[in-house]
Amino acid sequence: MGKSTPMDHEAADRISEAAWREPCSDTAQSGFDVRAQEAADRNEQDDE
Repeated sequence: MGKSTPMDHEAADRISEAAWREPCSDTAQSGFDVRAQEAADRNEQDDE
């Protein structure tokens, strides 16, 4: 398996935008966009 890439705000913003454009999508319905933003926040704190 390949190396994982930590969630950053750029990726989280793309996910949130996609969920906003398609509110009936699995991403929006599952709350993944919120979890992505939270992960990006945690990763940013870890970098400081």
